[in-house]
Amino acid sequence: MAIEIEQFMCLTDNFGVLLRDPASGEVALVDAPEEAPILAAVKRTGWTPGLILTTHHHADHVGANEALKKRFGLRIVGPEAERAKIPGIDHGVGEGSTLRLGGEAIEVIETPGHTAGHVSYHFPKSKVVFTADTLFALGCGRLFEKPAPVMHASLKKLAALPHETVVYCGHEYTLANARFALTIDPGNAALQARVKKIEALRARDKPTLPTTIGEELATNPFLRWGDPAIRSNLGMENASDAEVFAEIRRRKDTF
Repeated sequence: MAIEIEQFMCLTDNFGVLLRDPASGEVALVDAPEEAPILAAVKRTGWTPGLILTTHHHADHVGANEALKKRFGLRIVGPEAERAKIPGIDHGVGEGSTLRLGGEAIEVIETPGHTAGHVSYHFPKSKVVFTADTLFALGCGRLFEKPAPVMHASLKKLAALPHETVVYCGHEYTLANARFALTIDPGNAALQARVKKIEALRARDKPTLPTTIGEELATNPFLRWGDPAIRSNLGMENASDAEVFAEIRRRKDTF
């Protein structure tokens, strides 16, 4: 039986996520942006978290760590490379580390770029991945701590997951990402159709997540560095994949 997932908003545009393994009843959080919405989600679901899966050290992802640890006595896991920056961390993980939530194995994938030690959490049995600020719906994170080739390599890892893998990201940035994507890949019919759906969802204040790896491969320009039409639009027909990605990221930074 797949993990149960409760997604909700925190702060201005962060997503909070509670996970529950139905067989064992064990519960985890993916990141802890803000205490009050998390407590509201715990009350609403009746799911008491025993674990936080931290993706990276930014304050809008760890802001409630210590308050929740004090309240619930939970364990905090996060990237070993950012241990010194993650409040309340108990256990550091890296590429190839394996965790468990009840009967579910959790694979840790190192996905640096946005930060130097960013990790994503993959649940292969449930076919779900939590990518935080590495891969967004129709976008990717800003390159604050590592250069474009590092983020490109991280995105290649995520793009290699099965197409049906469900993707949960860290922020509701999809509409802005969609508008940029159309400037890079204007002839993509799948992207055009997706943008209409996104606009309709946001007009009703509905979340645009989750997405899937397959949907991102079809529409997200940050995963479509090999597409001939995109390369032609950029005038980069003979560039490397990493160079095409870097140019798309550069354009997004000034969009």
